[in-house]
Amino acid sequence: MPRRVSSIAPDWWDYTTLDAEIIRDAAALTPQEMLTLSRPGFKVVMYDSIEEFYLAEALEYITAWKQSTPDNPVGICGPIGPTEQLPLVARLVNDLGLEVRSAHFWGMDEWFLDGREAPPTHPLSFEKADRELCFSRIRKELVMPDANLHFPNANTAAYRKSWNAGVRCAVMQGGQGDVKHWAFNDPPRRTGKFKHRPPSPAEYRKLATRVVDLHPLTIAQNARTSGGGNISLVPTQALSVGPVETWQAERVSIWHAGNHDNPFGQRLTCLMIARKLADAAVPMSLLADHPNVQFNYYRPGIGTCDVEMH
Repeated sequence: MPRRVSSIAPDWWDYTTLDAEIIRDAAALTPQEMLTLSRPGFKVVMYDSIEEFYLAEALEYITAWKQSTPDNPVGICGPIGPTEQLPLVARLVNDLGLEVRSAHFWGMDEWFLDGREAPPTHPLSFEKADRELCFSRIRKELVMPDANLHFPNANTAAYRKSWNAGVRCAVMQGGQGDVKHWAFNDPPRRTGKFKHRPPSPAEYRKLATRVVDLHPLTIAQNARTSGGGNISLVPTQALSVGPVETWQAERVSIWHAGNHDNPFGQRLTCLMIARKLADAAVPMSLLADHPNVQFNYYRPGIGTCDVEMH
C-alpha cells in the first residue's frame, strides 16, 4: 500500500506518514512501560529531578575526557539543545582541576546562511553558545587548544577529516526535535526517487556531514525554543553531522528533558528503536541499528498523551 501523505507538510516525509498502529502503540505507552523497552544495545534511563538529569549529562563529558591522553585522544560530540549541561561541564572541569588539553569536542551542527556557516557573531550561532556557555569558562591552563574544537562549516571536508584523524569519539550526545531528528538529520523532501517511499535506512545511513534543508516543523520548533516564536528569524538550512559520523561514536546518548519534543514524540522513538523499526521518515528511529544507544528521560518531562482541551 502507498504511504500516507504528511498531515504537517505534504511535500515532506515525517512521522505522520507511519502506519496508524505504530502511532497508537506509541501514544499508549506509560513511562514505566518505556523502561521495559530496554534491550541489548538500547538502554532507557530515567531521572526524577532536573538537577540530576543535567548533572548526569555533564558527567558524560567528564567521563569521556578523563580517558584522553596525548597518545590516545578522546572526544565527545555534543548538541546545542539542550544547553543546560554546558556550564556544569565547565564548573566540573575547573573544580576538579581536570586537565583536558588532549581531549576533543565536536559541535554537531550549525546554521547555514548565504552559502556559509553562521559566524560566531550571529545571535543564534551554535559555536557561540558552546564557547560562551562552556569552553570560555574553563580555566586556560586546563582547557584544550582551539585546534581540538571542531565545528561544522561550509568546508565540510575539514570537519569530516577531524573524525578520521585518530581521535576516538566516546559518546555522541543529542536532543530530539519535534520532527524526531538528532542534530539536523531531518526527514527528506517527498520528491524524485523518494516521491512514494522515503529512503531506506541503508541509504540514509550513507549521509555524512552536509548542508540540510530543514523540515518546516524544525523551523517552527527552533523559532519556539530559540527565537521567541519569530519564524522569520530562523534559517531554513543547516549544517549537520551525519549518520556516517554518528556510527563512528562508540555510544549515542539522547537527552529528553521534555522541552524540545512532546510527550508523543518521546514515546514514538523509544518504541521504534526498541522494536528495531528503522524508518527514514523518523530519523531518530535509525539508531535502532546502532550497537550502543541510551535514551535519558527527565521523568516529569515525559508527560501524557491524554487528550486535553486548553
